[in-house]
Amino acid sequence: MTKLAVVGATGLVGTKILETIERKGIPFDELVLFSSPRSAGQKISFKGKTYTVQVLTEAATDGQFDYVLMSAGGRTSEQFAPLFEQHGAIVIDNSSQWRMTNDIDLVVPEVNEPTFKRGIIANPNCSTIQSVVPLKPLHDQFGLKRVAYTTYQAVSGSGMQGKKDLEDGAKGVEPKAYPHPIYNNVLPHIDVFLENDYTKEEQKMIDETRKILNLPDLKVTATCVRVPVQDSHSVHINVTLDKTATVEEIRDLFKRDSRIVLVDQPDKNEYPLAIHSTGKDDVFVGRIRKDDSLDNTFHIWCTSDNLLKGAALNAVQVLEQVLKLKA
Repeated sequence: MTKLAVVGATGLVGTKILETIERKGIPFDELVLFSSPRSAGQKISFKGKTYTVQVLTEAATDGQFDYVLMSAGGRTSEQFAPLFEQHGAIVIDNSSQWRMTNDIDLVVPEVNEPTFKRGIIANPNCSTIQSVVPLKPLHDQFGLKRVAYTTYQAVSGSGMQGKKDLEDGAKGVEPKAYPHPIYNNVLPHIDVFLENDYTKEEQKMIDETRKILNLPDLKVTATCVRVPVQDSHSVHINVTLDKTATVEEIRDLFKRDSRIVLVDQPDKNEYPLAIHSTGKDDVFVGRIRKDDSLDNTFHIWCTSDNLLKGAALNAVQVLEQVLKLKA
């Protein structure tokens, strides 16, 4: 008997988690849906059955759950994930709360796998997830010396209010999720600013890339930008390799890699687009070209659906990975 819980079931990512569980046929015998008190009591139809969303309490964590998928924010995770863990569940958490905790695995199934030092497994930042997927084969084949990210992140990364700010901005309504209008604008500001003048989002990408790839000394930098796009993040990756490579070798590497979809025929105006990534599970790469200003350095453009591979899908893939490893 497998008992599964989804925490944050009524949110953007929680909804996508349920859709992905159904689409991928994840096996379970019992399902419980949790949310904040504001959303508790809602009815959700799932796989021919109607579920009533329950409020998450400390007592509820002692429900003999086998697996818990959490997407309810850092504070909720900080309070409740260890309680689920203490009661024997494996928790896959989508918040940033546990990502850099030393004994907690940070997992992208195409890149690494959990070691189960703890019963909590962290889902990385959305932009980090899509970026390390192409970085992994590059590292395996050529080695990595330096990575510089510039992200172009969709408003759905800020949840429902981010999407509403974009919609309302067209009507002249002041934003609530952002410090400035996002409609017809670009914000070089995601999350709070740190003492080093990087934002927390940028620091996440730097730290998480090193941890996932197990390259603690890798030189990484990032600039994270919010753009007026509904869904799918785009990331420009500037990467310096250890071993000499050519554009043709990199294209061929990606073309042969099942983890990646190569879209790179600029002469035909074919390259990854956010609108083509939306609703798809894949990570798309293209615009591969040599950076003539640095030795053995290349530009790569990468797009992916931030609510799927960047969040819900990756969490469900981690669950699939765990089920196989525990079989």
